Amino acid sequence: MKEESNGNVYEPELRVAKELAHAAGAAALAYYGTKLHVEHKANVDEPVTEADYAANDVIVRGLREAFPDDGLLSEESADTERRLTKRRVWIIDPLDGTSGFIAGNGDFAVQIGLAIDGECALGVVYQPAFGVLQWAARGAGAWMVSEEGQEPKRLRATDENDFARLRLAASRSHRSPRMDKVVQTLGLASEVRRGSVGVKVGLIVAQGCDLYIHLSPRTRQWDTCAPEAILREAGGQFTDLFGFPYRYNTPDIQNHNGLVATNGAAHSAVIERLAPLLREFGRARV
Repeated sequence: MKEESNGNVYEPELRVAKELAHAAGAAALAYYGTKLHVEHKANVDEPVTEADYAANDVIVRGLREAFPDDGLLSEESADTERRLTKRRVWIIDPLDGTSGFIAGNGDFAVQIGLAIDGECALGVVYQPAFGVLQWAARGAGAWMVSEEGQEPKRLRATDENDFARLRLAASRSHRSPRMDKVVQTLGLASEVRRGSVGVKVGLIVAQGCDLYIHLSPRTRQWDTCAPEAILREAGGQFTDLFGFPYRYNTPDIQNHNGLVATNGAAHSAVIERLAPLLREFGRARV
């Protein structure tokens, strides 16, 4: 199926974002498998390498040149209040899954999202190690190519809502006894463990999984903006643990209330079953 472009008001933005994702992925891959200089960010136990900075430089320079009036929020750039005055803000994770990059397991992605008036409007997620590119824009569907020159494939999440058949996209790390209890209580018998929020949400839109639950309050808006845009256009839903929608380009960029990403068909039931567990865990929405 060919990608529909007629009526896509975000066609220029998508073209630039896809080109920059490819270029940033190439910049990162130049360091892949080499001896990396790994730093740890202040106040958070998260690694960063020269590959993160190289990918970030490509994306930020490209977006500033193409859309100079837009705001920018990127994990590897200093944040300023300037973006809060903008309706359109690019939200970027130049290398989501740095741990996977360091480990050499392929679980990392370039993520470029565009938020307009606080809502995700466009997303591009590129997995350089596998050549997988997924993208979406509001009202234009979600699409994927897995090889250079391949015709784009329309993405659509499953309509599965039987908990015994739901497949969970789970984190390679960050597993906690509470998450084990969630899996047991929901009765989920199958899971796929991968790194990166974008990679796990990518499994849902490609029908490899049906849901992803992240209990931790540690993700930030650059982790979720691009993946959410793609999931929504694929028919899925993306909320916090309590069922509330995300808002972007806010002063506080931390996702304090965790996340639930599903195929859409199972979303309300997942939120309903999570509610008593969250109370048991002492989690209240903040």
